[in-house]
Amino acid sequence: MEKIITYEDFTKVDLRIGTIIAVNDFPNAHRPAYQLTIDFGDLGIKKSSAQITTQYQKEELLQRQIVAVVNFPKKQIANFMSECLVIGAVQSDDVFLLHPETKVKNGVVVS
Repeated sequence: MEKIITYEDFTKVDLRIGTIIAVNDFPNAHRPAYQLTIDFGDLGIKKSSAQITTQYQKEELLQRQIVAVVNFPKKQIANFMSECLVIGAVQSDDVFLLHPETKVKNGVVVS
């Protein structure tokens, strides 16, 4: 563990459940990635770049629920504006998406 944060620091991170509704290749990304469009219910639709191409095919990502940070500022990645950060477990170059065990309402808070 590198850094210790306070509980108040953690409460600033807005983690939500969303459903992936579109997946596109991202040929302009520096490392292989997909462009995801994610439905967060009342929070709306957000886009994200995700380096998850080694473990997931585009077709299997559609309608999959994921966990994402939704309150980071937008980030320009090549020619794409990422609006949220999809959360996953990182092992070497592989990313394994975190997701709810059962289907829940889009936009639900993760705490």
